[in-house]
Amino acid sequence: MPDVKIAPSILSADFANLDAEVRDVLEGGADLLHLDVMDGHFVPNITFGPPVVKSLRRATDAVLDCHLMITEPTKYVESFVKAGADWVSIHVEAPDDIAAALKIIQDAGARPGIVLNPDTPVERAEPYLADVGLVLIMSVFPGFGGQSFIADVLDKVPALRALGYEGEISIDGGIAEETAPLAIAAGVDVMVAGTAVFGREDRAAAIRALRGSAA
Repeated sequence: MPDVKIAPSILSADFANLDAEVRDVLEGGADLLHLDVMDGHFVPNITFGPPVVKSLRRATDAVLDCHLMITEPTKYVESFVKAGADWVSIHVEAPDDIAAALKIIQDAGARPGIVLNPDTPVERAEPYLADVGLVLIMSVFPGFGGQSFIADVLDKVPALRALGYEGEISIDGGIAEETAPLAIAAGVDVMVAGTAVFGREDRAAAIRALRGSAA
């Protein structure tokens, strides 16, 4: 069984030294970079937009995984792909035409994904599973800090497989050394981690620990 992929979330990085921060985690064994985009409407927080994605694209050839916590994905997804996003995931709960947004992402040349909040059943994603290469399961509610890992959401992994979904499954929220083994045991393919990586001085050791190869 291949190692689970580790996707450090740059939201926990030092933005004053973002180039060095990104280089550090990638040299330390990270497989891709996770970019949390919040619009202040879909979630009560605002982060960044396509200009930061464009800057990161110039700094690295690593996969840029954009998680869009935005109300109107159809309006903005193409701009993120043009800025350099490789994967673009949107929330099934967004009050927008989800199928249209996924098609825009695909047509623009990126890999479309769908995101499920902790209280959203996998059946909400079922109409879109044939059109996505990634399902991102939130293990905390997006937009709020300091939440505990919601272990019950891991039941969605086998539920998605039971629906015939064969693409990658990612988990985001509260991933740390204590919770990573639960996610790995459930069968996730990608683990998003913020402070568990960027909050450590030795990022390579942090990544190894999340994979379960360090004590």
